[in-house]
Amino acid sequence: MPTTVNAYAATAPDQPLTRTTIERRDVGPHDVRIEIAFAGVCHSDIHTARAEWGPVPYPLVVGHEIAGTVAEVGSEVTKVAVGDRVGVGCMVDSCRECEQCVAGREQYCLEGNIPTYAGTDRDGSVTHGGYSQQVVVTEGFVVRIPDGLDLDVAAPLLCAGITTYSPLRHWGAGPGTKVAVVGMGGLGHMGVKLAHAMGAEVTVLSQSLKKQEDGLRLGADAYYATSDPETFTELANRFDLIINTVSAEIDVNAYLSLLAVDGTMVNVGAPPQPLPVKAFSLIPFRRSFAGSTIGSIAETQEMLDFCAEHGLGAEIEVIPADQVNEAWERVIASDVRYRFVIDTSTLA
Repeated sequence: MPTTVNAYAATAPDQPLTRTTIERRDVGPHDVRIEIAFAGVCHSDIHTARAEWGPVPYPLVVGHEIAGTVAEVGSEVTKVAVGDRVGVGCMVDSCRECEQCVAGREQYCLEGNIPTYAGTDRDGSVTHGGYSQQVVVTEGFVVRIPDGLDLDVAAPLLCAGITTYSPLRHWGAGPGTKVAVVGMGGLGHMGVKLAHAMGAEVTVLSQSLKKQEDGLRLGADAYYATSDPETFTELANRFDLIINTVSAEIDVNAYLSLLAVDGTMVNVGAPPQPLPVKAFSLIPFRRSFAGSTIGSIAETQEMLDFCAEHGLGAEIEVIPADQVNEAWERVIASDVRYRFVIDTSTLA
């Protein structure tokens, strides 16, 4: 029988989240029921719940940075066992048959992966996320959280961590490379930590210097204010890789001018406005402008293991569930250093 659990749900674009109950499906042969301990608050949750990225199937429970323990497994599950520390990120299934899925790149499923919330599951139901007590997920989309990582600091790694880790790995961040991270927020602070741990020379590009001390503490070698026009003159043609974590409109061409020959700027932030690119920002120096989403399940596990090995977790502020609406307003105001995490035991 389905299980009823407590949750916080969005009911309309202009309404606060409200406490409610949702049904979690019965555990099938390949399913895992997870008792959620912590759920990170991602700006994507807000964009989605407020219908800023398109229509939403209300009521909707968001949250795709989920950390907890296995409470029940299906009869054919072999990947995890009851009591294991596990996580769920931004997707809970995919077609499993297209060339991308077969190649182990489920995040680029040609049929479209099934997102952790606001998606349509295989049984036709709407998927609901981690602002809840439990979640049931097919075992192939569950990752292990290593013992070296506390569950609260691990939760944001399931989105903020993998969203920055994947492009850093793909574009070869490491010793001898110069990496810039645009934005010092939930994504950006993890980008700094990860790029530094990979051995790259790391520069933060932020609107102001108010987070400079944090940036240097987390591993940045340099920190510049983009509100100062001299920044773009001083850093021209400097970087091999720029990771733009900002979900707001920026002058892309100004940032492209900071790339070295064969450098790449990768967008992981998702602003609703178009970002115009001039051809001659790219052509003369063979620069590239790219995008990247999350990583595959295998790469997400690799990222978690890397973070455990290097002692990396998100910088967090833990909140009870009934403070989530205030937390959302603070996220919008950039008033968090650097990720809110909901203690879902407060939903009991």
